[in-house]
Amino acid sequence: MAIHRDHELHTRRRGRNLGLGLVLVGFVAIVFGLTVVKVTNLQVPTLETAQ
Repeated sequence: MAIHRDHELHTRRRGRNLGLGLVLVGFVAIVFGLTVVKVTNLQVPTLETAQ
């Protein structure tokens, strides 16, 4: 089997897939972060609870 360069179409497709993968990882990180904040239920003192 001969070693050959990838076609230009494959190179563009690889770049597009990498970009989409990074966007999906970012989306999952945002959802995970929001879930952690919601589950930990951080209590922020307000004026009513401070008195």
